[in-house]
Amino acid sequence: MEEKNMQEHQIEQARETPQSDLPQNGGERVPAPVKKHKKAKKVWKIIGHIFLAFAIFASGALTFWLSLDKGMRKLIWIKDRIDSDYYQDISNEQFYSTIFDAINDDLLDSYSYYMSADEFEASNQSLAGNKGGIGVSLSTATAENEARMLITRVSGNSPAEAAGLCEGDRIVGFGLTEDGIVESQIFSEFSTFLDGLETSQPMLLKILSDGEEKLVTVSKEHYVENYVFYRTNTVSYGFTGKNNTEWKMKDNPLTALPDHVAYIRLTQFGGNVTKGFALAMERFRVDGKKDLILDLRGNTGGYVEDMQNVASYFGKNTTSNKPLALIADGKGKDSNYYARGNYYSEYFQEDSRICVLGDVNTASASECLIGFLLDYGATTYADICLSELSGVAKTFGKGIMQTTYYLDWIEQDAIKLTTAEIRWPVSKTSIHGRGILPEDGTKVAKESYEKEGALLAAIAQLYS
Repeated sequence: MEEKNMQEHQIEQARETPQSDLPQNGGERVPAPVKKHKKAKKVWKIIGHIFLAFAIFASGALTFWLSLDKGMRKLIWIKDRIDSDYYQDISNEQFYSTIFDAINDDLLDSYSYYMSADEFEASNQSLAGNKGGIGVSLSTATAENEARMLITRVSGNSPAEAAGLCEGDRIVGFGLTEDGIVESQIFSEFSTFLDGLETSQPMLLKILSDGEEKLVTVSKEHYVENYVFYRTNTVSYGFTGKNNTEWKMKDNPLTALPDHVAYIRLTQFGGNVTKGFALAMERFRVDGKKDLILDLRGNTGGYVEDMQNVASYFGKNTTSNKPLALIADGKGKDSNYYARGNYYSEYFQEDSRICVLGDVNTASASECLIGFLLDYGATTYADICLSELSGVAKTFGKGIMQTTYYLDWIEQDAIKLTTAEIRWPVSKTSIHGRGILPEDGTKVAKESYEKEGALLAAIAQLYS
């Protein structure tokens, strides 16, 4: 490159040398030819720069093309042929969505998938607690695979909670009017009915609660979900209000609890869970409670940051100010995640008992938190109670971590990939594909069809 530049420089200097500066054509002075040469030099210089830029671009493009593997080059070639020769028009959106669907359905595990901008935004909004619907989670089949719609969780601050629906209630009919009630316990039929309703349009649900039928009026609404519930045998607290920001006493004490026990339920690791759990633990301290029941039934996980914050209250047998919370065993490297503090001694006594409730929908970050409590001695397997659901008593068994990557900062689409296997901090246990099981030494609460029956059965198992 240096030699070529020198040659070009020498040529340019030669072109700038005047051929004549003397009068010609009978003594009449004429412009020196050098000016034409200067114009020609500028043109050739521009052409040279353009050629050089093109050569660099072509060289880079060729290098990039050769860097692609054979399969990717074939895919690009196929796309070009479809665009130029296929007898029907196939849009870019159709072509790429088909490829992304194949990646989602056939290539990756069920936790890894491509998300359009709308899907990515919906996922973020859901974890933040911004929901739409009536706000119930349902178990849709018995152990014998018979259809049913058993309410396993009522979302905090939802229309269902406001209407008085409870865990253990069963939906046995639905309609717009009392005369138009459809008797059904088939979820697909109920889902189709809901899809046909507008937001805020009243509906009637026929509910079987404690063996008695009743009609409940409810509607689909947009709401901000509360993920944290605190209860003792005399008081209960939770977040309420349009934006779910008001921590208030509620009329729902858990009278089955012993006097020295408080109950906290976490239904997701997202939204207000970090703030809510801190408020619940402060209430625990103010109320002078000694033991805690931590209910993680139906908690499918969420953000690891929220789990790290909650874990800060349960580092019993460690002097670390920020004990290791989990190990993410990734491709070629491990990443350590730590609790954000260690407040155990501020809230619990040495002989405090912390019990944990789980079920088949207790997954991911929830199972990490259980592992943290077990590894640091804040609980034992004997103080874990698994609620039977559809004949199954275990936690889900999701011990892997996902990372979300933006694909395009303008279009805001993304891909979520499983990037690590999760191991507990001290024992290095992985529960992926297994979960926590009764054979580990846990207690089991039988399935119940009564109002809060599963919860009451678990308390009975732990404090009988």
